[in-house]
Amino acid sequence: MLLGGATAWPFAAQTQQPAMPVIGYLNLGSPETDTPRLTGLRRGLNEIGYFEGRNFVIEYRWAGTQVDRLPALVVVEILVQ
Repeated sequence: MLLGGATAWPFAAQTQQPAMPVIGYLNLGSPETDTPRLTGLRRGLNEIGYFEGRNFVIEYRWAGTQVDRLPALVVVEILVQ
């Protein structure tokens, strides 16, 4: 019984960590066409102490120049803590 409790503890601790903030990045083009803008975004965030993968995540969505795809790429999640 003790072993079962010891193995469950790391999983319980892991689920209690706060969610990492997510920035949604929606673009009509592609990653290749938007490289300078993404570089600037990351650089600016780094300068104020934010580092992708460390204290926030960027979720990228690309429409591939197809405007009609944009609405389907938008997903809004509301998290209640």
